[in-house]
Amino acid sequence: MGTTETPTDSRLSRNRAALAHKVRYAIGHPERVPAHLRRAARDAWLRARHRDHIAYYRAVMASDAARSPEAAVGGRPSPERWLAIGQMQFDYLLEHGLRPDDRMLEIGCGNLRAGRLFIDHLEPGHYYGIDISPDILIEAKRTLVRYGLQAKLPYLAIADDLTFDFLPEGHFTVVHAHSVFSHSPLHVIDQCLASVGRILAPGGFFDFTFDRTEGREHHVLREDFYYRTETLTGLAARHGLRARLMDDWERRPHGQSKIRVTHPAGDRAAADGRAGAPAP
Repeated sequence: MGTTETPTDSRLSRNRAALAHKVRYAIGHPERVPAHLRRAARDAWLRARHRDHIAYYRAVMASDAARSPEAAVGGRPSPERWLAIGQMQFDYLLEHGLRPDDRMLEIGCGNLRAGRLFIDHLEPGHYYGIDISPDILIEAKRTLVRYGLQAKLPYLAIADDLTFDFLPEGHFTVVHAHSVFSHSPLHVIDQCLASVGRILAPGGFFDFTFDRTEGREHHVLREDFYYRTETLTGLAARHGLRARLMDDWERRPHGQSKIRVTHPAGDRAAADGRAGAPAP
């Protein structure tokens, strides 16, 4: 399958961990150097205290949320950006046939940037959001109140891993993770893909975004990870799942790419015949 690459070829081949890139970036954006140095110092301090990545990134989120809950989940540079990215996620799934009777799990629900729209669209009790950060889940509850969504009875839960062992088998028709794998090392992604098939309903799908590279895979400060598409689709295949890059997401004004994971036995359209679901 061909791809329509919104991220430019030069961006996809860029290695942000390389010294040469860091020097060029610092020269081109000197105003951003102090913020990067603060992040680097925080990274060194938190990595010394937390060997486990989930614990490490939970501490990162606590630090970011203390300054700005919106910025902690992609609200930079303005609150309008927070609203726009949430709307983009919602519109995409709506175009792909998201129905009020779907049962949705959002991994890394944050402060409900998109979750508030999913909750409003879905029937009461059909939204389940999990996050590793208790600080950001407190902000999620405030979002529920601010938008008057209490009657929709969403579930919000803290998670220590991505095994989903506390969730029922074959329950969720839609699983969604935006800007989660972009902050995850490969062993965390592997754990998720090893477990998500158990909780997917027949014909359900799992959409996730990731920071894509066509060059060397790398990470920056253990906060931002860049993967090749074939690495993630191959990992899904090892766990008996079908995965494909979503070309239509690539055309949207967002820096990340998106992969859809389904059971090989049949995609969502084959399972229920809905016209809004994409063909494989």
